[in-house]
Amino acid sequence: MSLEPFSITVPGSSANLGPGFDSVGLAVNRFLTLEVQQSDQWLFASSSVDLQGIETGEDNLIYQVAAHVAKELGQDLPPCHVEMISDIPLARGLGSSAAAIVAGIELANQLVGEPLSVEEKVRFASLWEGHPDNVAASIYGGLVIGTHTETSTNVLYGGIPEVDLVLLVPSEELKTKKARGVLPSELDYRQAVRASSVANVLVAALLQGDWKAAGKMMNEDLFHHPYRRELVPHLEEVIRVVQEETSAYGAALSGAGPTMLCLAPAKRGEEIQEKLQRHFPAFEVAVLRPAKEGIQVKKGVSHKETSAQIN
Repeated sequence: MSLEPFSITVPGSSANLGPGFDSVGLAVNRFLTLEVQQSDQWLFASSSVDLQGIETGEDNLIYQVAAHVAKELGQDLPPCHVEMISDIPLARGLGSSAAAIVAGIELANQLVGEPLSVEEKVRFASLWEGHPDNVAASIYGGLVIGTHTETSTNVLYGGIPEVDLVLLVPSEELKTKKARGVLPSELDYRQAVRASSVANVLVAALLQGDWKAAGKMMNEDLFHHPYRRELVPHLEEVIRVVQEETSAYGAALSGAGPTMLCLAPAKRGEEIQEKLQRHFPAFEVAVLRPAKEGIQVKKGVSHKETSAQIN
């Protein structure tokens, strides 16, 4: 049986927004696209700058995830040629690995007849990633809030925030494993209560559209900012400049960093971008927006057509 070519597009994401550690995620309008067609063997290829040096065979992360899902479903995958297109930078805190995991799950889902519900995709992704923030945002699009254990995953969709996102992207990578290595194994009880209360107010503010309160809570994170500052030396300065010299609501590490995310008033992102670029000329300062869609699948279309439909 011949396989009709198809494409899968998955947005990147920013996790945590400060105190929403491992539980809050926001999809952003940078994308990973797979163009898939049947082949006699598995082959992954890409001309994207952000995907140089990827594994080209069955050691590719996307294949490994797809094969795992297919095995769990008791199915075999037909070999495919997969062209990968991405503008999500690797190891910068914009969910590049989460997007790949989600793409792998959807690749398996498409190749075995689309048996998976959205909730099942989130469960598979969270088990692979270890937490639901980035992966659920890439699956749903928009804002998500979730919790995950080995026995259950619960994610709530929070809509599409009407904000701009200004990101400061350093040139250096920061592997999540290294960023997690500086975190403490436990928190003092009083500190944990305080950190949790800040996260609760952050979520309430996001859902109510109280961006000023959300920005204030972003700046007051106690779960990871105090420990990751040593790995991102400009973090405190960025937060100060954002608070004192721009109209942005607040700033925080994007995921594990080193990218820093500013939550900004809608249609004010470019103005804030210019100010921050002057202050931090060594960084790439970019304006993004929340991605309105999660996984998108198009049958029999080229990447050019897919990109036109997304934009």
